[in-house]
Amino acid sequence: MESCKRYVLLVVLGISCFIGNTSTSANHYSIPEEMKEGSVVANLATDLGLDVKTLNQRKMRLDIVANKKYLDVNKETGELYVVEKIDREYICLAKSSCYLRLEVILENPLRIFNIEVEILDMNDNAPQFRRDAIHLDISEATPKGERFSLSNAVDPDVGSNSVKTYHLSESEYFNIEVQTGRDGSKFADLILTKTLDRENQAVHNLILSAVDGGTPARSGTASVVVHVLDTNDNAPVFEKTSYNIQTMENSPIGSLVVDLNATDLDEGSNSDITYSYSLYTSEKTQQTFNLNPSTGEITVKGTLNYEDFRIYDMEVIATDHGDNRLSAQCTIKILVEDMNDNHPEISIKSFHSPVNENIELDTVIAVVSVSDKDSGDNGIVDVHIPDNMPFKLRESSDNYYELVVSEPLDREKVPEYDITFTVTDRGSPPLSDNQTMTLELLDVNDNVPQFPLSFYTIRVMENNAPGALLSSLTAFDPDLHENQYLVYFILEKEIANTSMSMLFSINPENGNLYALKTFDYEIEKEFLFHIETRDSGSPPLSSNVTVHIIIVDQNDNAPVIVSPWRAHGSVVEEKIPRSTDKGSLVAKVIALDTDSVHNSRITYQFLQVTDATLFSLDQYNGEIRTMRMFSYKDPRHQRMVVVAKDNGEPALSATVTIKLSTMETAVKAYSDMTEVPLEYDIFSDLNLYLVIGLGSVSFLLLITILVTIVLKCQKPKSSKAAPPSRNSVISERNSTIADSTLVSNDAYWYSLFLAETRKGKMVIRQPVPKGSRYIVSSIPRGTGISDTSDSAASTLQVGINTHILKMYQIWTLCHGSIYREFTNQNGHRYFVVKCN
Repeated sequence: MESCKRYVLLVVLGISCFIGNTSTSANHYSIPEEMKEGSVVANLATDLGLDVKTLNQRKMRLDIVANKKYLDVNKETGELYVVEKIDREYICLAKSSCYLRLEVILENPLRIFNIEVEILDMNDNAPQFRRDAIHLDISEATPKGERFSLSNAVDPDVGSNSVKTYHLSESEYFNIEVQTGRDGSKFADLILTKTLDRENQAVHNLILSAVDGGTPARSGTASVVVHVLDTNDNAPVFEKTSYNIQTMENSPIGSLVVDLNATDLDEGSNSDITYSYSLYTSEKTQQTFNLNPSTGEITVKGTLNYEDFRIYDMEVIATDHGDNRLSAQCTIKILVEDMNDNHPEISIKSFHSPVNENIELDTVIAVVSVSDKDSGDNGIVDVHIPDNMPFKLRESSDNYYELVVSEPLDREKVPEYDITFTVTDRGSPPLSDNQTMTLELLDVNDNVPQFPLSFYTIRVMENNAPGALLSSLTAFDPDLHENQYLVYFILEKEIANTSMSMLFSINPENGNLYALKTFDYEIEKEFLFHIETRDSGSPPLSSNVTVHIIIVDQNDNAPVIVSPWRAHGSVVEEKIPRSTDKGSLVAKVIALDTDSVHNSRITYQFLQVTDATLFSLDQYNGEIRTMRMFSYKDPRHQRMVVVAKDNGEPALSATVTIKLSTMETAVKAYSDMTEVPLEYDIFSDLNLYLVIGLGSVSFLLLITILVTIVLKCQKPKSSKAAPPSRNSVISERNSTIADSTLVSNDAYWYSLFLAETRKGKMVIRQPVPKGSRYIVSSIPRGTGISDTSDSAASTLQVGINTHILKMYQIWTLCHGSIYREFTNQNGHRYFVVKCN
C-alpha cells in the first residue's frame, strides 16, 4: 500500500515539477557521525522560509532517499533532528565523502525541498590487522639485510583518521621500514639486521603496531612470530666422554646398565641421533650387552658372572641424521660387582651310623667340609647344627669340622637323630644350605623291666575253677629285641609245706597268672609271694613284684546246729517243769557257720510252733523263753521247729525240731545261768567235774605257754606269719580264764556253755596265750575217736606259735565221753564232751 502511495506521490511530484512548483536548489548541512539521538541538525522552517503554524495543516513530511531513516522533522517547531545514531563507516563504507539526501514535502500548495546532509568522519575506529599473529619461517643461514613483507593494518576511518605509520617492538635482529602504496595506504617490511642462530634462539616474538592520524590517535597491534629454521651446524655431544659403570652380577636380562644421552642442538632430522658400537668394542662385550640405537640405553643381554668375567670395555658412537652427518663418541667401562649368588656347600666326608647308645662322650660321629665360590664376606661360611641336640661341632682345620658327642645318649628317649648341618655365608642377604643325616642308635640292655605297680592285690573268689586266669602281670622294658623280651616266673616259696608253684602258675611269655587249684576260704584266706620278670639281654636284668592273693568268701557252708544236741534224727526232746516262770530259758538253739563273718551271721526264727503265745525266740542268740506261765489248758507236749539262717546270698539254713514236754516237779527253772546259781542237788556232780576239768586245762595251758616261750627264744624269728592250717577253722575272738571258770566273751560260746552246762554237758574251748588266735576243733574227716588218743593228735596252729594238745587229755580230763560230734561239708569234725 505504501509503495502504491509512493508511486502516486512521485507522479504528483513529477507533475508539480513540470508545472514549476519544485525547488531546484538544495540546502546543505554537515553533521558529525555518532551524534546522540534527538540532537537538532537545523531549523528547516526558518531556513526554508515556512510558517511554523501551517506545517501541520500542510502535512509536512521528510523522506530519505535510499537510506534508513536516521533523521526526522518536528512539525511543531520545524526542526530537523537525529532519530538514530549514525555510523558513517556503515553507511559509506570505504568512501572519502558521505551524504544523506532528504526531501521535505508540503501540501496546499505542494512544494518539495531537497536537503543534503553531509556526515563528517570521526576517529572512532582503531587500525586492525587481518590476523592477530603473523608467522614467519627464516633459516638461520639467512644473511642480514633480507626483507620480509608483513600484513598491513586496515582502518575504516578515512583521511587523517586512517593508518598513518607502523612501529616494531625492540629487537637486535629485526627492524621495519614503512612503505606507501599507490592508493595511499601504508604497509611495513621486516628487515633482518643480524644473523640468526637457532641454537641460541629458535623463536623471536615481535609486536607490530599500526597508528592512525586521528586526534587522539588510535592504534592496533599484531604478533610477529619468527621461527628460525635449523641447519645441521651442531654435532652430537655426550654428557661425559668416559663412563665407569658398576653393575651386579646375575643382573636379569633386560635390566638397564646405563642410559647414554647424547644431545644435538639442532632440531628435526639434524638432531635425531643413532647410537652404535665402534670397531674397538669386543664381540664378547657386544654379546653380553645390548645397545639400543635409538635411545642409547645399554641393557644386559647375556649372563653376568663375577667369577667368570669382571670388566667389560666398550666404545659408543652417536651420529645425527643431517645432510652432512656429524658424530661424537665415548668410552664405557663396566665393572661387574660380586653378589652373594653362590650358596655355600657342605660335604659329608665321614659319617658313622648306627652307633651304640652308650657311646662315650667326645667320640667323633662325622667329619664335614664347607665351601663358597663367592669372595669377601660372601665367601665366609659358618656351619651349625640345632641347639637341642647332644652333639657339638668342633673345627679341626680350615673349613673342616668334626661332629662329636657332647651329652649321654639314650635310645629309649630318642631312638634316632636327624642331624641337620646348616651352612650360612656372611653375605647380605646371607645364603644358606643344609644337609640332613640320620643317626641311628643301637640298643644296649640298660633298662630294668618295670611293673606298672610295686604291689598287686588280687581278689579271688573261693571255689574257683582250676586254671582260671587271676590277673595279667605285664611288665615293660623300653629296650629292643632280645633286651626287651621278658620271661616271668614265680619265686619259690613254701607255705605249710606247699610250694607256690603247686598253687599258682604264670605264663612265662605274657605274665598271665593262673590258679592251679580250687581255693577254699575256710581253709586258705590269703597268699603272699613274689613274681620276677627277667629280660633276655646280656647280662640279663630283672625286677620283681609282690603279689597278695586274697581269697574272697562265698556262702558255701550252711549253718550247723550244735545245740540242742540231736542224738538221733532231727527231733530234740526236752523236759521242763510245768511251774516254769515267765521269761525262763527253755532251750537255746546254737548254730555255727564256717563262712566269713558276713556270711556266718545267723538269725533264728520259728518255722512252726504249737502255741505262738507261749514261747518267744530271740532272733540273734537263739534263746527260747516262756512268754507266760503254763496253764492247765496248755497241752503237755509242745512242738517247735526253729530255722537258723545265715546272711549269705543266697541264704543257707538249717532246722531243728524241739519236742518239749512239761512235767510236774518242784525244781525251779532257771531263766539265766549267769544270774541264778545251779541247785546243788541237781548239778552237784556236774559242778565238781567242771571245776576239776577247768583246773586241769588251765594247768596244761600254763605249761604249754612256758614251753612255747622257751622254744621261741631259742629259734630265729620268722619274717612272715605262717599261713593258717588247712585243717583248721580260725576264730579271732578272745577268751580269758578267770577264777578257774571258763568264761568266753563270744556270744556263741558263752550261750553254748550255759545251755550245755545246764544239761550236765561240757563244751571244750581251748585257750592260747594272749594275742593268739583260737581253734575250736581240728579233727579231719575220717579220723575216729581212737585216733585222738594217740600221738597222731590234731594240730593247733595259732599265728607263729604251734601248740600240740592231744584229744584224749580233753575228754579224759572230766572223765567224760564224746557227747556230740558232727562234720561240715568241708570235712571238719566238731565235737562236744559230756562229763560223767
